[in-house]
Amino acid sequence: MTIQSINTRFRAYQLDTAGSSFSYFSGNEFILIEGRYCDANEYSIKQEMSICEIEKIGVLHITSWDQDHCSPSQLQKIIDDFHPRKIEYPGYAPHTDCGKESLDIIRYYKEKNLVDNIVSITPKYIESLSPSSSYGYKNILYWPKEIDNDCANNNSTVKQFRSGCFNVLSLGDVESTQIASYLRRTRSIYSEVDVMIMAHHGADNGFTTSTFIKEVKPILAIATSNYGNQFDHPRQEIRDLLYKNDVRLFTTKTGDVIVKSIGNHTGQFEVVNLKAGNTEVSSRYTGVARKNHFLKNNNDTLRDRQATHNRGPKH
Repeated sequence: MTIQSINTRFRAYQLDTAGSSFSYFSGNEFILIEGRYCDANEYSIKQEMSICEIEKIGVLHITSWDQDHCSPSQLQKIIDDFHPRKIEYPGYAPHTDCGKESLDIIRYYKEKNLVDNIVSITPKYIESLSPSSSYGYKNILYWPKEIDNDCANNNSTVKQFRSGCFNVLSLGDVESTQIASYLRRTRSIYSEVDVMIMAHHGADNGFTTSTFIKEVKPILAIATSNYGNQFDHPRQEIRDLLYKNDVRLFTTKTGDVIVKSIGNHTGQFEVVNLKAGNTEVSSRYTGVARKNHFLKNNNDTLRDRQATHNRGPKH
């Protein structure tokens, strides 16, 4: 696999209530992450799609049935406005009215539009996928490999978006130390993560530990919060942990966070943290994607690296 030139953008959107909303664009596919679409992010999402010259969403990816990840009314508006070609939704049974209503909306959309590409991310579905065995540009699903009947958060979908020139790891609300241990030992994670969407908005719940950060080694960490940040995301203990490990933290408290490929779109990227409600920049950073270094190696070097590790997760 050689380095590819792919125009790539990631955006974390500020909301007017607690919750998460992101997008990942690579080449010609626009992925909206989470079913949140309200007054606070509607303009920004449309602006981002316009920048990417996209009119419809390719994939709507939902990590959790919790209302801060998927609101029924906002999910319906996403479907009505953008008609996603594919929907990836949580593979565990929703336990709240909000989740049940959201699932009904997705099922109705599938039946009404005869769309086959509506996927429930269950352990069985992940098991059916081919193993990921090389560096490259295919998105990877890691979790759930099993269903936790006691903690719905641990059934969140974990996926790495790596179809572009830089990679984004989405962790949903997972909080199990066992899941953290599995993920940090996975080669495509510990060698390729550039942007990490923090698990459970950066909660200090035992998932994000010093060991996890040292082994995953993300360049950037993204935590979502509304302007009021009533839940104190991320926790100060997590902020200190990121600082000690030289991981740059960006949050949506001040405004949207945009990561975009620059130059010839083969690995170099720029991060800008906007001020709320306008295009003024509050902070800026540039970096180089980690997989860029590996893809510069020759095939013998890559084969040697792969031979020392297991085949990894599924894509």
